[in-house]
Amino acid sequence: MTAYIIVEIDTRDEELMAEYRKHTPGLVSKFGGKFIVRGGNCTSLEGGWTPARVVVLEFPDRAKAERFYHSEEYKPVLAMRLKAGHSKAILVDGHNG
Repeated sequence: MTAYIIVEIDTRDEELMAEYRKHTPGLVSKFGGKFIVRGGNCTSLEGGWTPARVVVLEFPDRAKAERFYHSEEYKPVLAMRLKAGHSKAILVDGHNG
């Protein structure tokens, strides 16, 4: 069953996003995942908080997504993301069929 990590980042700092994108792809693929969206701009359709950027990562299953997110290797990248200010991530289970 596919799983997705959706990361919302509240920054328009292009230098920070370039650094994030530079360090993340190899790590994502090491854990069996891939990028679906690489820091695209966001528009809120239903009101509420609208982050400046969104990143969507796809993994073959929830366990691999969680291993990636909680890995020691991801911690420096997570710290970089949190440096942006308001930022959050959600894990979404996909489905078969």
